[in-house]
Amino acid sequence: MVSVALLLPVVLLPLMAYAVQATLLATRAAQLQAAVARAAEDGASAIDVATLRAGGGLILDPAAAAVLARGSLADEDSQAVLDSVSVTASVVTVRAHERVEAGFGAVLGAGATVLNAAATARLTAGYASPSSRLPLPNKSLSMTA
Repeated sequence: MVSVALLLPVVLLPLMAYAVQATLLATRAAQLQAAVARAAEDGASAIDVATLRAGGGLILDPAAAAVLARGSLADEDSQAVLDSVSVTASVVTVRAHERVEAGFGAVLGAGATVLNAAATARLTAGYASPSSRLPLPNKSLSMTA
Protein backbone atom coordinates (compact mmCIF):
# COMPACT_ATOMS: atom_id res chain seq x y z
CA MET A 1 0.00 0.00 0.00
CA VAL A 2 2.83 2.37 0.82
CA SER A 3 4.50 1.64 -2.51
CA VAL A 4 1.29 2.56 -4.35
CA ALA A 5 1.06 5.82 -2.40
CA LEU A 6 4.66 6.65 -3.32
CA LEU A 7 4.36 5.52 -6.93
CA LEU A 8 1.12 7.37 -7.60
CA PRO A 9 2.65 10.90 -7.54
CA VAL A 10 5.54 9.75 -9.73
CA VAL A 11 3.05 8.70 -12.39
CA LEU A 12 0.38 11.36 -11.95
CA LEU A 13 2.53 14.49 -11.68
CA PRO A 14 4.18 14.11 -15.11
CA LEU A 15 0.79 13.23 -16.59
CA MET A 16 -0.73 16.40 -15.13
CA ALA A 17 2.25 18.45 -16.35
CA TYR A 18 1.76 17.03 -19.85
CA ALA A 19 -1.95 17.92 -19.80
CA VAL A 20 -1.21 21.50 -18.73
CA GLN A 21 1.58 21.92 -21.30
CA ALA A 22 -0.55 20.47 -24.11
CA THR A 23 -3.41 22.85 -23.24
CA LEU A 24 -1.04 25.82 -23.18
CA LEU A 25 0.41 24.91 -26.58
CA ALA A 26 -3.03 24.35 -28.12
CA THR A 27 -4.23 27.72 -26.84
CA ARG A 28 -1.18 29.58 -28.12
CA ALA A 29 -1.42 27.79 -31.50
CA ALA A 30 -5.07 28.83 -31.85
CA GLN A 31 -4.23 32.44 -30.94
CA LEU A 32 -1.37 32.49 -33.44
CA GLN A 33 -3.57 31.05 -36.19
CA ALA A 34 -6.30 33.61 -35.48
CA ALA A 35 -3.77 36.47 -35.58
CA VAL A 36 -2.28 35.25 -38.87
CA ALA A 37 -5.75 34.83 -40.41
CA ARG A 38 -6.71 38.34 -39.32
CA ALA A 39 -3.48 39.72 -40.80
CA ALA A 40 -4.20 38.02 -44.14
CA GLU A 41 -7.77 39.36 -44.16
CA ASP A 42 -6.59 42.87 -43.37
CA GLY A 43 -3.98 42.65 -46.12
CA ALA A 44 -6.67 41.55 -48.58
CA SER A 45 -8.54 44.77 -47.93
CA ALA A 46 -5.82 46.90 -49.57
CA ILE A 47 -7.49 47.60 -52.89
CA ASP A 48 -5.45 49.34 -55.58
CA VAL A 49 -7.76 52.33 -55.97
CA ALA A 50 -5.87 53.90 -58.87
CA THR A 51 -6.20 50.73 -60.97
CA LEU A 52 -9.87 50.39 -60.04
CA ARG A 53 -10.64 53.98 -61.05
CA ALA A 54 -8.73 53.54 -64.31
CA GLY A 55 -10.96 50.59 -65.17
CA GLY A 56 -8.26 47.98 -64.59
CA GLY A 57 -10.40 45.88 -62.31
CA LEU A 58 -10.32 44.92 -58.67
CA ILE A 59 -6.77 44.05 -57.62
CA LEU A 60 -4.62 44.46 -54.53
CA ASP A 61 -1.97 47.09 -53.91
CA PRO A 62 0.97 44.80 -52.97
CA ALA A 63 2.88 47.35 -50.89
CA ALA A 64 -0.18 48.48 -48.93
CA ALA A 65 -1.35 44.88 -48.43
CA ALA A 66 2.02 43.87 -46.97
CA VAL A 67 2.08 46.88 -44.64
CA LEU A 68 -1.47 46.18 -43.44
CA ALA A 69 -0.72 42.50 -42.85
CA ARG A 70 2.46 43.28 -40.90
CA GLY A 71 0.73 45.88 -38.75
CA SER A 72 -2.25 43.67 -38.07
CA LEU A 73 -0.09 40.74 -36.97
CA ALA A 74 1.91 42.99 -34.65
CA ASP A 75 -1.33 44.33 -33.13
CA GLU A 76 -2.99 40.93 -32.75
CA ASP A 77 -0.05 38.92 -31.36
CA SER A 78 3.04 40.75 -30.15
CA GLN A 79 4.98 37.48 -29.69
CA ALA A 80 4.47 36.31 -33.28
CA VAL A 81 7.39 36.56 -35.68
CA LEU A 82 6.41 37.27 -39.28
CA ASP A 83 8.09 34.87 -41.69
CA SER A 84 6.63 36.10 -44.97
CA VAL A 85 3.84 38.06 -46.63
CA SER A 86 3.09 37.04 -50.19
CA VAL A 87 0.78 39.25 -52.28
CA THR A 88 -0.53 38.51 -55.77
CA ALA A 89 -3.23 40.36 -57.70
CA SER A 90 -6.01 39.02 -55.48
CA VAL A 91 -4.45 36.78 -52.78
CA VAL A 92 -2.54 37.55 -49.59
CA THR A 93 -0.67 34.76 -47.79
CA VAL A 94 0.84 35.34 -44.35
CA ARG A 95 3.21 32.95 -42.56
CA ALA A 96 4.44 33.40 -39.00
CA HIS A 97 5.89 31.47 -36.09
CA GLU A 98 6.08 31.84 -32.36
CA ARG A 99 8.40 30.33 -29.78
CA VAL A 100 6.62 29.11 -26.65
CA GLU A 101 8.77 28.41 -23.62
CA ALA A 102 8.17 25.16 -21.77
CA GLY A 103 6.23 25.84 -18.58
CA PHE A 104 5.78 22.38 -17.18
CA GLY A 105 7.67 21.04 -20.17
CA ALA A 106 10.86 21.19 -18.13
CA VAL A 107 9.38 18.48 -15.91
CA LEU A 108 8.79 16.40 -19.01
CA GLY A 109 12.25 17.09 -20.39
CA ALA A 110 10.97 19.28 -23.22
CA GLY A 111 12.41 22.64 -24.17
CA ALA A 112 10.73 25.47 -26.02
CA THR A 113 8.33 24.68 -28.83
CA VAL A 114 8.03 26.59 -32.10
CA LEU A 115 4.49 26.98 -33.40
CA ASN A 116 3.86 27.77 -37.09
CA ALA A 117 0.79 29.25 -38.73
CA ALA A 118 -0.19 30.27 -42.24
CA ALA A 119 -3.32 31.83 -43.68
CA THR A 120 -4.51 32.98 -47.09
CA ALA A 121 -7.17 35.56 -47.87
CA ARG A 122 -8.61 36.33 -51.28
CA LEU A 123 -10.01 39.62 -52.56
CA THR A 124 -13.40 39.02 -54.13
CA ALA A 125 -15.99 41.37 -55.51
CA GLY A 126 -19.38 41.62 -53.86
CA TYR A 127 -22.59 40.58 -55.52
CA ALA A 128 -24.12 42.58 -58.36
CA SER A 129 -27.74 41.99 -57.37
CA PRO A 130 -29.65 40.30 -54.55
CA SER A 131 -30.12 36.57 -54.67
CA SER A 132 -33.23 35.46 -56.52
CA ARG A 133 -33.88 32.92 -53.76
CA LEU A 134 -34.54 35.59 -51.16
CA PRO A 135 -37.98 37.15 -51.15
CA LEU A 136 -38.00 40.90 -51.58
CA PRO A 137 -40.12 42.92 -49.14
CA ASN A 138 -43.56 43.98 -50.31
CA LYS A 139 -43.27 47.33 -48.58
CA SER A 140 -40.37 49.44 -47.56
CA LEU A 141 -40.24 50.70 -44.01
CA SER A 142 -41.73 54.15 -43.59
CA MET A 143 -42.69 56.31 -40.70
CA THR A 144 -46.15 57.84 -40.62
CA ALA A 145 -47.40 60.39 -38.15
